[in-house]
Amino acid sequence: MAEHLAPLIDNQSRVALLSENSVEMAVVLFALLGLSKEVLLLNRHLTEYELADQIKELEIETVFTSDSLTEKVTDSISFSEICTSNPCPVSLSADFPDEKIAVIMNTSATTGKFKSVPITWGMISNHVKASKETLGAYDNDNWLVILPMFHVSGLSIIMRTLYNATSATVVDKFDENQLLEMVNSGKINMVSLVPTLLTRIADKLHSNNLRLILLGGEFIPQPLIKKCQELGLPIYKTYGMTESFSQSVTFNILDFPDKKSSVGRPLPGVEIEIRQADLAGVGEIWLKSPMLMKAYLGQKPYGTAFETGDIGYLDADGFLYLLNRRKDIIISGGENIYPKEIEDLVYSLPEIKECALVAKPDAKWGQVPILFVSGNISQEKLENFLTEKLAKYKRPQSITFMDELPKNASGKILRKELKG
Repeated sequence: MAEHLAPLIDNQSRVALLSENSVEMAVVLFALLGLSKEVLLLNRHLTEYELADQIKELEIETVFTSDSLTEKVTDSISFSEICTSNPCPVSLSADFPDEKIAVIMNTSATTGKFKSVPITWGMISNHVKASKETLGAYDNDNWLVILPMFHVSGLSIIMRTLYNATSATVVDKFDENQLLEMVNSGKINMVSLVPTLLTRIADKLHSNNLRLILLGGEFIPQPLIKKCQELGLPIYKTYGMTESFSQSVTFNILDFPDKKSSVGRPLPGVEIEIRQADLAGVGEIWLKSPMLMKAYLGQKPYGTAFETGDIGYLDADGFLYLLNRRKDIIISGGENIYPKEIEDLVYSLPEIKECALVAKPDAKWGQVPILFVSGNISQEKLENFLTEKLAKYKRPQSITFMDELPKNASGKILRKELKG
Protein backbone atom coordinates (compact mmCIF):
# COMPACT_ATOMS: atom_id res chain seq x y z
CA MET A 1 0.00 0.00 0.00
CA ALA A 2 2.80 2.44 0.87
CA GLU A 3 4.35 1.86 -2.55
CA HIS A 4 1.10 2.97 -4.20
CA LEU A 5 0.67 5.97 -1.88
CA ALA A 6 4.19 7.37 -2.05
CA PRO A 7 4.07 8.79 -5.62
CA LEU A 8 0.79 10.56 -4.85
CA ILE A 9 2.17 12.53 -1.90
CA ASP A 10 5.90 12.71 -2.56
CA ASN A 11 6.60 16.20 -1.21
CA GLN A 12 3.70 16.54 1.22
CA SER A 13 4.23 16.30 4.96
CA ARG A 14 0.52 16.37 5.87
CA VAL A 15 -2.45 14.61 4.26
CA ALA A 16 -6.04 13.83 5.23
CA LEU A 17 -8.07 10.63 5.49
CA LEU A 18 -11.86 10.37 5.31
CA SER A 19 -13.44 6.97 5.79
CA GLU A 20 -15.94 4.87 7.65
CA ASN A 21 -14.52 2.15 9.91
CA SER A 22 -12.87 -0.55 7.80
CA VAL A 23 -9.76 -2.66 7.55
CA GLU A 24 -8.92 -0.65 4.42
CA MET A 25 -8.94 2.56 6.44
CA ALA A 26 -6.49 1.07 8.93
CA VAL A 27 -4.19 -0.17 6.16
CA VAL A 28 -4.11 3.22 4.43
CA LEU A 29 -3.59 5.03 7.73
CA PHE A 30 -0.61 2.94 8.80
CA ALA A 31 0.93 3.05 5.34
CA LEU A 32 0.79 6.86 5.53
CA LEU A 33 2.27 6.83 9.02
CA GLY A 34 5.00 4.50 7.78
CA LEU A 35 5.80 7.12 5.15
CA SER A 36 6.25 9.65 8.00
CA LYS A 37 3.19 11.68 7.05
CA GLU A 38 1.00 13.61 9.46
CA VAL A 39 -2.56 12.36 8.94
CA LEU A 40 -5.60 14.52 9.58
CA LEU A 41 -8.49 12.19 10.43
CA LEU A 42 -11.73 13.72 9.19
CA ASN A 43 -15.15 13.10 10.71
CA ARG A 44 -17.24 11.40 8.03
CA HIS A 45 -20.46 12.84 9.46
CA LEU A 46 -19.46 16.41 8.64
CA THR A 47 -20.97 18.20 5.67
CA GLU A 48 -18.99 19.13 2.57
CA TYR A 49 -18.96 22.70 3.88
CA GLU A 50 -17.44 21.68 7.23
CA LEU A 51 -14.90 19.32 5.66
CA ALA A 52 -13.73 21.97 3.20
CA ASP A 53 -13.21 24.42 6.05
CA GLN A 54 -10.98 22.00 7.97
CA ILE A 55 -9.01 20.94 4.89
CA LYS A 56 -8.34 24.56 3.96
CA GLU A 57 -7.41 25.59 7.50
CA LEU A 58 -4.78 22.86 7.82
CA GLU A 59 -3.45 23.46 4.29
CA ILE A 60 -4.13 19.92 3.12
CA GLU A 61 -3.35 19.20 -0.54
CA THR A 62 -4.37 15.55 -0.75
CA VAL A 63 -7.36 13.81 0.81
CA PHE A 64 -7.77 10.04 0.63
CA THR A 65 -11.30 8.72 0.97
CA SER A 66 -13.15 5.44 1.02
CA ASP A 67 -14.95 4.77 -2.24
CA SER A 68 -18.33 5.67 -0.73
CA LEU A 69 -17.25 9.13 0.47
CA THR A 70 -15.38 10.54 -2.54
CA GLU A 71 -18.18 12.97 -3.41
CA LYS A 72 -17.83 14.75 -0.06
CA VAL A 73 -14.39 16.16 -0.93
CA THR A 74 -13.48 17.74 -4.25
CA ASP A 75 -10.51 16.12 -6.03
CA SER A 76 -10.10 13.43 -3.40
CA ILE A 77 -8.38 10.11 -4.14
CA SER A 78 -10.41 6.99 -3.42
CA PHE A 79 -9.04 3.76 -1.97
CA SER A 80 -9.67 2.06 -5.33
CA GLU A 81 -7.68 4.73 -7.13
CA ILE A 82 -4.79 4.24 -4.71
CA CYS A 83 -4.63 0.55 -5.59
CA THR A 84 -4.54 1.27 -9.33
CA SER A 85 -1.83 3.94 -9.12
CA ASN A 86 1.71 3.15 -10.26
CA PRO A 87 3.78 1.86 -7.32
CA CYS A 88 7.34 2.84 -6.54
CA PRO A 89 9.83 1.25 -4.12
CA VAL A 90 9.87 2.90 -0.69
CA SER A 91 11.55 2.43 2.66
CA LEU A 92 9.16 2.72 5.57
CA SER A 93 10.29 4.68 8.59
CA ALA A 94 11.49 2.74 11.60
CA ASP A 95 12.03 5.89 13.65
CA PHE A 96 9.08 7.51 15.40
CA PRO A 97 10.39 10.26 17.73
CA ASP A 98 8.18 11.12 20.69
CA GLU A 99 7.70 14.70 19.51
CA LYS A 100 6.71 13.79 15.94
CA ILE A 101 3.03 14.24 15.06
CA ALA A 102 1.31 11.04 13.96
CA VAL A 103 -2.32 12.09 13.52
CA ILE A 104 -4.35 15.26 13.89
CA MET A 105 -7.89 15.33 15.22
CA ASN A 106 -10.09 18.39 15.14
CA THR A 107 -12.24 19.09 18.14
CA SER A 108 -14.76 21.89 18.50
CA ALA A 109 -13.83 24.70 20.86
CA THR A 110 -16.09 26.65 23.17
CA THR A 111 -15.49 29.60 20.84
CA GLY A 112 -17.25 27.63 18.10
CA LYS A 113 -14.17 27.32 15.87
CA PHE A 114 -12.55 23.90 15.83
CA LYS A 115 -9.14 23.34 17.39
CA SER A 116 -6.60 20.91 15.99
CA VAL A 117 -5.13 18.38 18.41
CA PRO A 118 -1.73 17.00 17.36
CA ILE A 119 -1.40 13.39 18.54
CA THR A 120 2.31 12.63 18.80
CA TRP A 121 4.04 9.27 18.89
CA GLY A 122 5.07 10.02 22.47
CA MET A 123 1.42 10.45 23.49
CA ILE A 124 0.50 7.19 21.78
CA SER A 125 3.43 5.30 23.27
CA ASN A 126 2.71 6.46 26.82
CA HIS A 127 -0.98 5.70 26.42
CA VAL A 128 -0.64 2.11 25.21
CA LYS A 129 1.87 1.30 27.96
CA ALA A 130 -0.30 2.78 30.73
CA SER A 131 -3.40 1.14 29.30
CA LYS A 132 -1.74 -2.29 29.20
CA GLU A 133 -0.62 -1.90 32.80
CA THR A 134 -4.17 -1.00 33.84
CA LEU A 135 -6.36 -3.18 31.60
CA GLY A 136 -3.95 -6.04 30.99
CA ALA A 137 -3.45 -7.94 27.73
CA TYR A 138 -3.97 -11.60 26.89
CA ASP A 139 -3.35 -13.71 23.80
CA ASN A 140 -7.05 -14.35 23.22
CA ASP A 141 -8.06 -10.69 23.40
CA ASN A 142 -10.20 -9.53 20.49
CA TRP A 143 -11.45 -5.95 20.76
CA LEU A 144 -14.53 -4.94 18.78
CA VAL A 145 -13.88 -1.58 17.12
CA ILE A 146 -17.35 -0.13 16.80
CA LEU A 147 -16.55 3.47 17.78
CA PRO A 148 -15.28 5.56 14.85
CA MET A 149 -11.58 5.38 14.13
CA PHE A 150 -11.55 9.10 13.28
CA HIS A 151 -12.31 9.61 16.99
CA VAL A 152 -9.69 9.06 19.65
CA SER A 153 -11.92 6.39 21.21
CA GLY A 154 -11.69 4.20 18.13
CA LEU A 155 -8.11 4.94 17.09
CA SER A 156 -6.76 4.23 20.57
CA ILE A 157 -8.17 0.68 20.38
CA ILE A 158 -6.22 0.04 17.20
CA MET A 159 -3.03 1.41 18.76
CA ARG A 160 -3.47 -0.72 21.91
CA THR A 161 -4.10 -3.81 19.80
CA LEU A 162 -0.90 -3.30 17.79
CA TYR A 163 1.18 -2.68 20.91
CA ASN A 164 -0.25 -5.73 22.69
CA ALA A 165 0.01 -7.93 19.57
CA THR A 166 -3.61 -9.00 20.04
CA SER A 167 -6.65 -8.92 17.73
CA ALA A 168 -9.31 -6.40 16.77
CA THR A 169 -12.51 -6.79 14.77
CA VAL A 170 -13.52 -3.67 12.87
CA VAL A 171 -17.16 -2.87 12.08
CA ASP A 172 -18.64 0.28 10.62
CA LYS A 173 -22.02 0.56 12.29
CA PHE A 174 -23.69 -0.46 15.52
CA ASP A 175 -25.78 -3.51 14.69
CA GLU A 176 -27.35 -4.89 17.84
CA ASN A 177 -27.79 -8.43 16.56
CA GLN A 178 -24.29 -8.58 15.09
CA LEU A 179 -22.70 -7.32 18.30
CA LEU A 180 -24.63 -9.76 20.47
CA GLU A 181 -23.72 -12.67 18.19
CA MET A 182 -20.01 -11.80 18.32
CA VAL A 183 -20.01 -11.39 22.11
CA ASN A 184 -22.23 -14.31 23.00
CA SER A 185 -20.40 -16.67 20.63
CA GLY A 186 -17.08 -15.74 22.22
CA LYS A 187 -15.64 -14.25 19.02
CA ILE A 188 -14.83 -10.97 20.77
CA ASN A 189 -14.24 -10.38 24.48
CA MET A 190 -13.63 -6.63 24.65
CA VAL A 191 -15.66 -3.67 23.43
CA SER A 192 -15.80 0.11 23.88
CA LEU A 193 -19.26 1.67 24.00
CA VAL A 194 -21.08 4.84 24.93
CA PRO A 195 -24.00 4.56 27.39
CA THR A 196 -26.70 5.03 24.75
CA LEU A 197 -25.52 1.86 22.97
CA LEU A 198 -24.95 -0.21 26.10
CA THR A 199 -28.44 0.60 27.38
CA ARG A 200 -29.93 -1.21 24.37
CA ILE A 201 -28.06 -4.49 24.88
CA ALA A 202 -26.95 -4.77 28.52
CA ASP A 203 -29.48 -7.40 29.59
CA LYS A 204 -28.78 -9.53 26.49
CA LEU A 205 -25.01 -9.87 26.94
CA HIS A 206 -23.36 -13.03 28.26
CA SER A 207 -21.00 -11.69 30.91
CA ASN A 208 -18.87 -14.84 31.02
CA ASN A 209 -17.69 -14.15 27.46
CA LEU A 210 -16.56 -10.60 28.19
CA ARG A 211 -13.28 -9.49 29.73
CA LEU A 212 -14.16 -5.81 29.70
CA ILE A 213 -16.54 -3.17 28.41
CA LEU A 214 -14.92 0.26 28.29
CA LEU A 215 -17.65 2.81 28.90
CA GLY A 216 -17.29 6.56 28.47
CA GLY A 217 -18.07 9.43 26.15
CA GLU A 218 -20.76 11.10 28.25
CA PHE A 219 -22.43 11.07 31.65
CA ILE A 220 -23.39 7.51 32.54
CA PRO A 221 -26.86 7.05 34.09
CA GLN A 222 -26.66 5.45 37.52
CA PRO A 223 -29.54 3.02 36.78
CA LEU A 224 -27.45 1.63 33.91
CA ILE A 225 -24.43 1.13 36.18
CA LYS A 226 -26.60 -0.58 38.81
CA LYS A 227 -28.05 -2.93 36.17
CA CYS A 228 -24.56 -3.81 34.88
CA GLN A 229 -23.40 -4.59 38.43
CA GLU A 230 -26.39 -6.88 38.95
CA LEU A 231 -25.67 -8.63 35.63
CA GLY A 232 -21.99 -9.01 36.47
CA LEU A 233 -20.86 -7.09 33.40
CA PRO A 234 -17.18 -6.03 33.64
CA ILE A 235 -17.74 -2.32 33.06
CA TYR A 236 -14.65 -0.13 33.08
CA LYS A 237 -15.86 3.43 33.43
CA THR A 238 -13.43 5.82 31.80
CA TYR A 239 -12.74 9.54 31.57
CA GLY A 240 -10.55 11.17 28.97
CA MET A 241 -10.48 13.46 25.98
CA THR A 242 -8.91 13.93 22.58
CA GLU A 243 -6.22 16.15 24.09
CA SER A 244 -5.02 13.29 26.32
CA PHE A 245 -5.32 10.61 23.63
CA SER A 246 -8.31 8.88 25.16
CA GLN A 247 -8.59 7.62 28.71
CA SER A 248 -6.77 9.19 31.64
CA VAL A 249 -8.90 7.66 34.40
CA THR A 250 -10.62 4.27 34.63
CA PHE A 251 -11.76 1.43 36.93
CA ASN A 252 -13.80 -1.78 36.98
CA ILE A 253 -17.13 -1.26 38.75
CA LEU A 254 -17.17 -4.92 39.84
CA ASP A 255 -13.90 -4.43 41.74
CA PHE A 256 -15.12 -1.29 43.52
CA PRO A 257 -18.93 -1.49 43.73
CA ASP A 258 -19.13 1.30 46.30
CA LYS A 259 -17.40 3.68 43.86
CA LYS A 260 -19.96 3.30 41.07
CA SER A 261 -20.57 7.06 40.92
CA SER A 262 -16.89 7.67 40.25
CA VAL A 263 -15.15 7.67 36.85
CA GLY A 264 -12.14 5.90 38.35
CA ARG A 265 -8.52 6.39 39.33
CA PRO A 266 -5.76 7.89 37.19
CA LEU A 267 -3.74 5.65 34.89
CA PRO A 268 -0.01 5.26 35.67
CA GLY A 269 1.75 8.57 35.15
CA VAL A 270 -1.46 10.62 35.27
CA GLU A 271 -2.06 13.24 37.97
CA ILE A 272 -5.41 14.87 38.72
CA GLU A 273 -5.56 18.25 40.43
CA ILE A 274 -8.69 19.95 41.75
CA ARG A 275 -8.18 23.69 41.63
CA GLN A 276 -10.23 26.49 43.12
CA ALA A 277 -12.04 23.91 45.23
CA ASP A 278 -14.87 24.83 47.55
CA LEU A 279 -15.15 23.65 51.15
CA ALA A 280 -16.49 20.29 49.93
CA GLY A 281 -13.45 19.80 47.72
CA VAL A 282 -15.35 20.40 44.48
CA GLY A 283 -13.50 22.41 41.89
CA GLU A 284 -11.98 22.57 38.42
CA ILE A 285 -10.36 19.38 37.12
CA TRP A 286 -6.80 19.84 35.87
CA LEU A 287 -4.75 17.11 34.27
CA LYS A 288 -1.03 16.30 34.18
CA SER A 289 -0.06 13.40 31.98
CA PRO A 290 2.62 12.11 29.59
CA MET A 291 -0.30 11.35 27.24
CA LEU A 292 -1.26 15.02 26.99
CA MET A 293 -0.60 17.21 23.99
CA LYS A 294 1.71 20.17 24.52
CA ALA A 295 -0.47 22.64 22.62
CA TYR A 296 -3.15 22.93 19.99
CA LEU A 297 -1.75 23.39 16.50
CA GLY A 298 -0.84 27.02 15.93
CA GLN A 299 -1.27 27.97 19.59
CA LYS A 300 1.05 28.51 22.52
CA PRO A 301 1.85 25.64 24.92
CA TYR A 302 -0.58 25.60 27.84
CA GLY A 303 1.99 24.83 30.56
CA THR A 304 2.51 21.86 32.86
CA ALA A 305 -1.18 21.12 33.50
CA PHE A 306 -4.27 21.08 31.31
CA GLU A 307 -7.57 22.67 32.30
CA THR A 308 -10.27 20.19 31.31
CA GLY A 309 -13.14 22.61 31.82
CA ASP A 310 -14.92 19.96 33.89
CA ILE A 311 -15.98 20.18 37.52
CA GLY A 312 -15.49 17.41 40.08
CA TYR A 313 -13.65 16.15 43.14
CA LEU A 314 -11.31 13.42 44.39
CA ASP A 315 -12.22 11.18 47.30
CA ALA A 316 -9.81 9.95 49.98
CA ASP A 317 -8.94 6.89 47.87
CA GLY A 318 -7.99 8.92 44.81
CA PHE A 319 -11.15 8.22 42.81
CA LEU A 320 -12.34 11.05 40.58
CA TYR A 321 -15.98 12.13 40.56
CA LEU A 322 -17.20 14.16 37.60
CA LEU A 323 -20.06 16.52 38.38
CA ASN A 324 -20.41 18.73 35.33
CA ARG A 325 -19.10 18.91 31.84
CA ARG A 326 -18.15 22.21 30.33
CA LYS A 327 -20.95 24.58 31.07
CA ASP A 328 -22.85 24.62 27.82
CA ILE A 329 -21.64 21.59 25.88
CA ILE A 330 -24.35 19.24 24.66
CA ILE A 331 -23.37 15.56 24.59
CA SER A 332 -25.58 13.57 22.26
CA GLY A 333 -24.85 9.89 21.73
CA GLY A 334 -21.22 10.43 22.68
CA GLU A 335 -20.74 13.37 20.29
CA ASN A 336 -19.89 16.81 21.64
CA ILE A 337 -22.03 19.63 20.28
CA TYR A 338 -20.82 23.15 20.98
CA PRO A 339 -23.66 25.72 20.99
CA LYS A 340 -21.40 28.61 20.00
CA GLU A 341 -20.54 26.92 16.69
CA ILE A 342 -24.18 26.50 15.70
CA GLU A 343 -25.18 29.91 17.05
CA ASP A 344 -22.46 31.63 15.02
CA LEU A 345 -23.78 29.90 11.93
CA VAL A 346 -27.37 30.95 12.67
CA TYR A 347 -26.25 34.51 13.33
CA SER A 348 -24.72 34.60 9.84
CA LEU A 349 -28.28 34.90 8.53
CA PRO A 350 -29.29 38.59 8.39
CA GLU A 351 -32.87 37.81 9.46
CA ILE A 352 -31.76 36.49 12.86
CA LYS A 353 -31.98 38.83 15.83
CA GLU A 354 -30.81 36.46 18.54
CA CYS A 355 -30.55 32.73 19.16
CA ALA A 356 -29.46 30.12 21.67
CA LEU A 357 -28.85 26.39 21.41
CA VAL A 358 -29.47 24.35 24.57
CA ALA A 359 -29.74 20.71 25.58
CA LYS A 360 -32.93 18.75 25.99
CA PRO A 361 -32.87 15.41 27.85
CA ASP A 362 -33.47 12.46 25.55
CA ALA A 363 -34.01 8.80 26.46
CA LYS A 364 -32.12 7.50 23.43
CA TRP A 365 -29.24 9.97 22.97
CA GLY A 366 -28.83 11.35 26.49
CA GLN A 367 -29.25 14.89 25.19
CA VAL A 368 -30.34 16.49 21.92
CA PRO A 369 -29.87 20.10 20.80
CA ILE A 370 -32.85 22.43 20.53
CA LEU A 371 -32.75 25.95 19.11
CA PHE A 372 -34.48 29.14 20.23
CA VAL A 373 -34.52 32.08 17.82
CA SER A 374 -35.85 35.57 17.46
CA GLY A 375 -36.02 37.04 13.97
CA ASN A 376 -37.90 37.44 10.74
CA ILE A 377 -37.24 34.12 9.02
CA SER A 378 -39.38 31.14 8.12
CA GLN A 379 -38.81 27.82 9.86
CA GLU A 380 -38.44 26.09 6.49
CA LYS A 381 -35.66 28.43 5.37
CA LEU A 382 -33.80 28.07 8.65
CA GLU A 383 -34.12 24.28 8.69
CA ASN A 384 -32.90 24.01 5.08
CA PHE A 385 -29.93 26.23 5.89
CA LEU A 386 -28.91 24.15 8.89
CA THR A 387 -29.37 20.88 6.99
CA GLU A 388 -26.94 22.10 4.34
CA LYS A 389 -24.32 23.42 6.75
CA LEU A 390 -24.34 21.02 9.70
CA ALA A 391 -23.68 17.34 10.33
CA LYS A 392 -26.87 15.49 11.25
CA TYR A 393 -26.00 15.05 14.92
CA LYS A 394 -25.52 18.81 15.31
CA ARG A 395 -28.87 19.80 13.84
CA PRO A 396 -31.49 21.09 16.30
CA GLN A 397 -34.26 18.60 17.02
CA SER A 398 -36.69 21.49 17.34
CA ILE A 399 -36.76 25.22 16.64
CA THR A 400 -38.79 27.56 18.82
CA PHE A 401 -39.50 31.10 17.67
CA MET A 402 -39.78 33.82 20.31
CA ASP A 403 -40.30 37.57 20.21
CA GLU A 404 -37.34 37.94 22.55
CA LEU A 405 -35.11 35.50 24.41
CA PRO A 406 -35.02 35.83 28.24
CA LYS A 407 -32.07 37.79 29.58
CA ASN A 408 -30.58 38.91 32.87
CA ALA A 409 -29.97 42.49 33.92
CA SER A 410 -26.72 42.70 31.99
CA GLY A 411 -28.38 41.47 28.79
CA LYS A 412 -27.00 37.94 28.86
CA ILE A 413 -29.35 35.25 27.56
CA LEU A 414 -30.66 33.05 30.36
CA ARG A 415 -30.14 29.59 28.90
CA LYS A 416 -31.57 27.84 31.94
CA GLU A 417 -34.97 29.35 31.20
CA LEU A 418 -35.00 27.88 27.69
CA LYS A 419 -36.56 24.45 27.81
CA GLY A 420 -38.16 22.19 25.21
